[in-house]
Amino acid sequence: KFCVQRGMSSCSSTDLDEELPLFDFLQPTQRCIQGPPTESEQAAKTKAGVPAGTADVMMISSDSDDDYAPLAQRLKPSSDPSSSVSMQNGVLAAGHPPSVRREEPQSCKTSSARRNLTKRPTEEIQTSLEEALRRRQEREKQKAEKRAVAEAAKALRPEECIKHMVVAVDPALLQLEGGGALLASLQALGCSCAIEKQPLPRSVSWMRRAPPTQLGDAACVPETHVVMQMTVEDFITLIHNFIQKVGRSDSGPTLTAWVQQQQRRQPRKTLSLAVIELEKYFRSQKSVNQKKFKAAVRSETAGGGGGAKEKRKKGGAEALPEVSRVQVEEAVVHLQLHSGISVHFLPSWKEFADYIAMTTKAVAEAPFKREREKTGFSFYLESEWAGGHRVDRGGRGLLQVWKRQIQQFNRVSPDMAAAILAAYPSPQLLLQAYARCHTETEKTSLLSDLLIRRGEGVTSTTRRVGPELSKRIFLTMHSPDPEQTLD
Repeated sequence: KFCVQRGMSSCSSTDLDEELPLFDFLQPTQRCIQGPPTESEQAAKTKAGVPAGTADVMMISSDSDDDYAPLAQRLKPSSDPSSSVSMQNGVLAAGHPPSVRREEPQSCKTSSARRNLTKRPTEEIQTSLEEALRRRQEREKQKAEKRAVAEAAKALRPEECIKHMVVAVDPALLQLEGGGALLASLQALGCSCAIEKQPLPRSVSWMRRAPPTQLGDAACVPETHVVMQMTVEDFITLIHNFIQKVGRSDSGPTLTAWVQQQQRRQPRKTLSLAVIELEKYFRSQKSVNQKKFKAAVRSETAGGGGGAKEKRKKGGAEALPEVSRVQVEEAVVHLQLHSGISVHFLPSWKEFADYIAMTTKAVAEAPFKREREKTGFSFYLESEWAGGHRVDRGGRGLLQVWKRQIQQFNRVSPDMAAAILAAYPSPQLLLQAYARCHTETEKTSLLSDLLIRRGEGVTSTTRRVGPELSKRIFLTMHSPDPEQTLD
C-alpha cells in the first residue's frame, strides 16, 4: 500500500532523490497544490462529511481492479513540465496542466467603441467632416470681419487718419510760384501726395485709402471736397463782367456763371475757391489812381500836353480792369447765394499751403467727428467742467463727479457748485437733509441761503444760491416725472 497526505510528500524512492508525482486514480480532474487548505475548503469538507482535523489519506491496495503501472511509467510524467499535481476537496488529481483563470481586459469598452466607429457609414463621416470645416471657416470669417472693423475704426482716429489720406495736386498748380511750398507743407503733415491732372484746372482733391481687408491694398475712396485756386486776373475779369452785365448784354461770363459751369462738370464735388494776393491788386490800383490824380493835376498846371502823353504810355501796361472792394463783395455774395460756393482770400502762397494742409486734416477727421456726434446724447454735456470724471477703487474722484453733476444745470457756475458741495458733499447727504424738512416749501428753499464766494482777498464778493436753483435741484432729486421741466 501507498500512503499520500496533502501538503507534504510522504512517499520517496530509495533509488531517486527527487520528489515523485502523485496520481489520483479515482478523479480525472487536476488542481495544483498551493499549500495548506483554506477556510473555504475546510467548510466544503465539513459539508461533505469529512472531519476538518482529519488528514487527507487515500489507501491504495493491491487488490484494486486498476492495472499495475511500472515505476518507470509512473516517473515519465514528471519530466513533462506541463504536468502538475492538484487536489480538489481533499483528493489528489493528476492530469492536464492547470488552467489559469484570466481576467477580462479593461480595454473592452474602447475596442467596442472602435468597432462602432468603423461601423459608421462613410457618408456620415464625410458629412461630419464637412460640417466641422464649415464651422471653422465661419469662425475664421467672423474673426476676419472683426479684424477689418477694428482696422477701419483705427484708421478713422485723429492720430491715424492723416496717414491714410492722399492729396491729388494738379501739375499746373505746381508750376506756379507756391508749388514747392505746397509740397513741403503736405510732406510735413504726414500724408501722401499724388501729382496728377485734375478735371478742374489748378485744383486740389483728396482720396482716402481703404483698409486692405475691405477693398484691397491699392483702393482709394475719393472725397467730395475740391479746392480750386483762381488767379487774380481771372477773378477780377469775372467780377468785372458781373458788374457790366447789369447794363450790357454782350458781356462775358460772370463769376457765378463760370462757377456753375464747373459744378456741372463735377456734380458730386463740393467746390471752394482760393484767391491769392488780391490785396496786392488793390494796392496796385490805389497807386495807379494816385498816379493818375497826380498826372491830372500836373497836366492841368502845365497845359495838358504831358498828361496825355503819359496816359498813353501807361495805357499799354494797365491790363486789368478797375474793380472796387464793394463790387468784389457784391459778386461774392451773389456767388454764395446762387451756388453755395465759399471763397477764401489768402495774402500769400505760404498761407495757401497752410490752408491746404488745414483742409487736409479737416477732411481726414470728418468721418470720426460724424461718428462721435451719432453716438452722443443731446442731454449729455461733454466738457471739461460738466463732463464725467474718473473714480478709482478707493472712491477718489466722487466729489468731482457730484460737483460736475451740479454744474450740468443751466446757469450754474463752478463757484455755485462748490458752495453746494461744501454744504452737502454727496447726494445722499442732500437727500437726508430733504427728509428732515417738514414742508414742501422748506425742501424747495433748502439751498437758497447758501453763500457763494467769488474771488479771494479784498476783491472777493459773496452772493446766495437763490430760490430758483434750489427749486431746480429739488425737482431733479424728487420729481417722478422724467419729462419734468426745470426752467
